[in-house]
Amino acid sequence: MTRWSFRWTPTFLVALIAMTLSAAFVPAKAQTKKNFTVAWSIYTGYMPWAYAEQSGILKKWGDKYGISVKAVQMNDYVESINQYTAGQFDAVVGTNMDALTIPAAGGVDTTALLIGDYSNGNDAIILKGKGKSLKDIKGQTVSLVQFSVSHYMLARALGTVGLKDSDVELQNISDADFVAAFQTGGVDAIVAWNPGLMQIQQNKDISVVFLSTQIPAELQDILMVNTATLRANPALGKALTGAWFEVMAIMGKQDAQGIKARQFMAEASGTTLAEFDAQVKTTYFYYEPADGAAFVASPEMMAIMDRVRGFCFANNLMGSNVKSKDAIGIAFPGGKVLGDKANIKLRFDDSYMRMAAAGKL
Repeated sequence: MTRWSFRWTPTFLVALIAMTLSAAFVPAKAQTKKNFTVAWSIYTGYMPWAYAEQSGILKKWGDKYGISVKAVQMNDYVESINQYTAGQFDAVVGTNMDALTIPAAGGVDTTALLIGDYSNGNDAIILKGKGKSLKDIKGQTVSLVQFSVSHYMLARALGTVGLKDSDVELQNISDADFVAAFQTGGVDAIVAWNPGLMQIQQNKDISVVFLSTQIPAELQDILMVNTATLRANPALGKALTGAWFEVMAIMGKQDAQGIKARQFMAEASGTTLAEFDAQVKTTYFYYEPADGAAFVASPEMMAIMDRVRGFCFANNLMGSNVKSKDAIGIAFPGGKVLGDKANIKLRFDDSYMRMAAAGKL
């Protein structure tokens, strides 16, 4: 895999591995402690954690609450979530879909502490040659990372024009092969994301027929924390939330400090400032904690997760023995729950973002 493949779960095997690991390593009840780690991997929406660590902002917030919090880079996105699931990290950044299909499906009660961003043009479906609209994809071979948020986006896109997966032939492909496959002529259609997407769009005779902007807020990046650990150590939640939104305030500026921060993030992710800024433009960041809190508590959030769990169940990503999409409970602010209330394993929490918005961290 390349550094940009780390965001997506390639197969259901990952979830099976995670379940085995969680059963072996995750304690039933967390204890109070002083030292914590959060795992991150390279992706536009995760780079603020690299800056939080390098700049000392994360340490500052840990010191405020008398704890130590370290942001640790992982070279493999999926492995970072597997290790979190196994109890090797207290928190990890990942997608809303992966939170459900790996730790939650593996039996690890997980809290979505922060919603950091969503893809707002970072992902697209592209046709090559004569196809000019999404309907033209029917009967074509579509290259994509199967059982991923790219696959989810394709399913959502097909549904908007009355098509389904069976109307196309799916071809699993690594993101490392996106550009080469498209240029060598062996691909009719592709679901890709930045930065590979930016390179593909430079080709002639292509048509962008669907963008993630058409399903706003559905391809989310969140900070997930072990629920038992968070409950036993609320200082962790406060430190992580405080550090994140301090970085957001800096990152969103166009002054020297903001540019310096984004320059560091660009270099740490192996790209240029101009390219990183272009990716930031197609990523909707929740710069204000009140906005993140409001969205998590909204009916739209529940509706999105209902669609996500439906896709996951239909593709056996919630476990081979799961008989219904309701098997895993997903909790939201206000006591609202999707699925089994007796088996809640994924919780979207707005309380820490509300504290940040009220200046109470």
